[in-house]
Amino acid sequence: MARFRRRNGLPRPAGPGEHQVTLFERLDFIPRLVEVHDPVRPAVKLFCVVLAMMGMGLLLQASHAATILAPDAFASEVVEQAVFRILGLVALLVAFRLGPERVRAMLPVLVVVAGVLLLLVWAPWIGKPENGSHRWIRVPVLGLSFQPSEFARIVLVVWVADRCTRLGDRLHDLRRGLLPILAVCYVFFGLIALETDLGGALLCLCCFTPTLWVGGARSGQLASTALIGGATVVVFTVINYGYIRSRIAVFLGHEQNAQVSQSVEALGSGGLFGVGLGRGLYRNHGVPYQDSDYVFALVGEELGLFGMFVCLGLILALVWFSMRFVLSIRDRFAALVAFGLLLSVGLQAMIHMSVVTGLAPPKGMNLPFVSDGGTSLLMSTLAVGLALGAARARPASSPVPTPSSA
Repeated sequence: MARFRRRNGLPRPAGPGEHQVTLFERLDFIPRLVEVHDPVRPAVKLFCVVLAMMGMGLLLQASHAATILAPDAFASEVVEQAVFRILGLVALLVAFRLGPERVRAMLPVLVVVAGVLLLLVWAPWIGKPENGSHRWIRVPVLGLSFQPSEFARIVLVVWVADRCTRLGDRLHDLRRGLLPILAVCYVFFGLIALETDLGGALLCLCCFTPTLWVGGARSGQLASTALIGGATVVVFTVINYGYIRSRIAVFLGHEQNAQVSQSVEALGSGGLFGVGLGRGLYRNHGVPYQDSDYVFALVGEELGLFGMFVCLGLILALVWFSMRFVLSIRDRFAALVAFGLLLSVGLQAMIHMSVVTGLAPPKGMNLPFVSDGGTSLLMSTLAVGLALGAARARPASSPVPTPSSA
């Protein structure tokens, strides 16, 4: 009988002292593969990935400007892009030196400032309406515009990490622990959605909810409140804003959108190695914002499948080294801050690529470190810098709690 089983590949019956290996036990090597004990090594690799993405972005922005601007304007644009990347590195290094603990001391002020900035987008002479949305405020001194929702997302993640750390097991108390935190989070979420920036609001939701869960919130309580709150805002914006309904209809195939279809064509037009830098034509034929919201389409057109794999590889490396870095931090607050901030950068990159490839409804969202947009670049480098600053945190005596089930 045993020979028959071996010959036909049948499993051998488990004996009294034997154990049936499960799928989860087979995959148990993954946490051991990701986890490291020294945060410096993944931090350095993460920093190098950010530098590579910024370099790739500078190359693509110069290529885009070469065919749409006059020679004098092209030179000034390249200098501006280089200056913003230098300022981004400065912001990253300053945030690294500050670290989560020093920012923690300023949280009460930062939360108030972030809320006020989200309201100022509606103020005359300060807010800068664009395409029917109120997402920007002017900075007259510098001659720049600023998107407060990106700053608010960073502040909110650090604040949620602080509350989870201070509350500890009291976070399981729905009325006195979780609900007050969610009340503040959903105020920010609603203000961003009303700008209208539903994509930015959902990105914010997808940052503070996992941070709360990793910080120890009960899964059932968090899931129910997140679904109710998120669904309410989504339904409200879909009912009251026609362009959001139109974008959903385009995604479902009920309507056609030239920008979406042309971006997919641009992706496929580059072949294996692309048409070459500065030789793309779709920027002038149906794909606006190819330097920002649709920059991945520019990658596919000019650098081809090879360039898309390089860009995707850098994003996957960002996610991989982020996981290794977060798991190496022994201080609870610093680990939560690093988790939430690096999650926000990784999710933004994935949403951008999903939109350009037609896997998500159309949404204007930059590819971090690559797309045009000075303040967006500064906020992304600020988030990564604060996360990397967690490597300098001293281990706390209390361990990081595991998420609880309902």
